[in-house]
Amino acid sequence: MTNEDIKNIILTCIAEIAPGTDVSTLDDAGPFRDQLDLDSMDFLDLVMDLRKNYQVEIPKEDFPRIKTINDFIAYLRPKFGQLAA
Repeated sequence: MTNEDIKNIILTCIAEIAPGTDVSTLDDAGPFRDQLDLDSMDFLDLVMDLRKNYQVEIPKEDFPRIKTINDFIAYLRPKFGQLAA
């Protein structure tokens, strides 16, 4: 799975939990929660959506590591690799 594939999954999930959000303007290196005005419940919904639709677990203690879309991609890359194995 490529970084672009992972990014598309993240953006699809964001669009599901925050309908009407314009994800096309996101700066991948900037804090996406601030850019999209997502609160902690929205982020939890995003994590749950990834779990439900892609069987990806993100432990609560890892949440602080995911600040930008680039962080999210880097975090998810090995997880999606494990699913493919």
